[in-house]
Amino acid sequence: MPSRPLNYSTAIPVAKTVAECQALLAEAGAASVAVHYEDKEPAGLSFTLKTPHGTRAFSLPVNVDGAHLLIRDMLKRDPPHVSRAQLSKLGSRKHAGDVAWRVARDWLEASLALVAAGMAEVTEVMLPYLVVGGDDRTLWEAYREREQAAIEMGDPDGNR
Repeated sequence: MPSRPLNYSTAIPVAKTVAECQALLAEAGAASVAVHYEDKEPAGLSFTLKTPHGTRAFSLPVNVDGAHLLIRDMLKRDPPHVSRAQLSKLGSRKHAGDVAWRVARDWLEASLALVAAGMAEVTEVMLPYLVVGGDDRTLWEAYREREQAAIEMGDPDGNR
């Protein structure tokens, strides 16, 4: 694992990054883009994109808590040489939101670049975030809930 998480020192606020994500999706042909909120903070995006099988809905979560834990661990394990005030800012949940959204934006930009270059289809890069069923669950969430059953279905002899 790198000693410093990607974008850990960003100064770009969540609102600007959310707008950049929306612009990336619009440029990629999204018919709609919505921001999900938890506790009045942006927590992910929902969007629709045209695929070879028609327009599909996707839901991309942004795990601020995960980024916060990672940054706090980095600050304990290998703190950068900055002032106490800067360390405090880097360890804040607000900053973790800035970092998490920058990482999501970078992933989204790279994924859409693969599609634009003809190296992948949109469903290929967005598959885990494809909304399935009527309850707004993603394919990844549905798989995770039924992982053992899916593994056993893939091998009728029960071999792994």
